Amino acid sequence: MTPLRFYYAPRSCSLAIHIVMRELGMNFTLVEVDLRKKQTSEGENFLTINPKGQIPYLITHDGLGLSEGPVIAQYLADRVDGTTLLPKAASMERYRVMEWQAYLATEIHKTYTPLFHPAVGLDSRMLFAKILKTRYRLINAALEQGLFLTGKHFTVADAYLFAITRWAVNVGLDLGGLAHLQSFMQRTAARPHVIRALEAEK
Repeated sequence: MTPLRFYYAPRSCSLAIHIVMRELGMNFTLVEVDLRKKQTSEGENFLTINPKGQIPYLITHDGLGLSEGPVIAQYLADRVDGTTLLPKAASMERYRVMEWQAYLATEIHKTYTPLFHPAVGLDSRMLFAKILKTRYRLINAALEQGLFLTGKHFTVADAYLFAITRWAVNVGLDLGGLAHLQSFMQRTAARPHVIRALEAEK
């Protein structure tokens, strides 16, 4: 059986999947990708591995490639019985986690994207930052109800939220005043598997 191969880039959204794999206790090989050169740390042309040229990207035990973070997270969690990272199939608890996964992907992750583009002007940056702050207030309110997005258990959605919210510092987004979000970030950063993932990506 082929070992899992995980393609990632430091300080990117792939951190979420890296955290999930460690939380699940999986064995895997990390392969770093230079997204500008589209080249892996092993000298491979990444576009021949994933034509999308994006991370995260997973080569499964069957040797098949899988892309898109929320899909990879679901694939991985479904392979570990009894995990609280993703509730059982067809349960409302699972749909709540997937609901957050979709919201984070479309309303938070993609709103950050223009802020990393050098061609985006100041007025546009201010607009996107304002939109993000509004959406983070909704997340902050959700976190007021429990330790994590869907309650007391850390899930794949929390790993995703943590990974992309770390970008706020890089783009100068002020998340001050969102106390529950700040507590979440500190609490998640202190998780042993999160610490190991961050150390491995240095």
